[in-house]
Amino acid sequence: MALSRSLLAGIALVGGVAFSLPLQAGSGIEVTMNQAKIVKLARAADTIVVGNPAIADASVQDASTIVLTGKGFGVTNLVILDKDGQPIIDEQVTVVRQNASSVRIYRRSQVQTMSCTPYCESAFKTEAERTSETEMNAGY
Repeated sequence: MALSRSLLAGIALVGGVAFSLPLQAGSGIEVTMNQAKIVKLARAADTIVVGNPAIADASVQDASTIVLTGKGFGVTNLVILDKDGQPIIDEQVTVVRQNASSVRIYRRSQVQTMSCTPYCESAFKTEAERTSETEMNAGY
């Protein structure tokens, strides 16, 4: 964990321009749902483990660049080892909801996510959301 203090960097988009943001030591990694964050490594990774792949997914861009994607809300962990089995990163990963510009509608067991920027429109729809929307439009 001590190695990760100066090794992590994220990418932020502001007005369509990407720039690096250092992550605080021990603060873990925060990823927004359905978005990706770039994790730069000081040395080449050999093994990547995500505790719960339903919450976050890690894919390899190159030997020293990992793309971490928020898949589901919650907390998991990310462990990256080098070829000698030594930890490069061992951090908690928290997947959070996008800021207040999104709304979730719960109807029975169905969930619909709407992006409200500034008008509310359906965001990416899962099969359950499409079914729920069809029922809503049918007047159930």
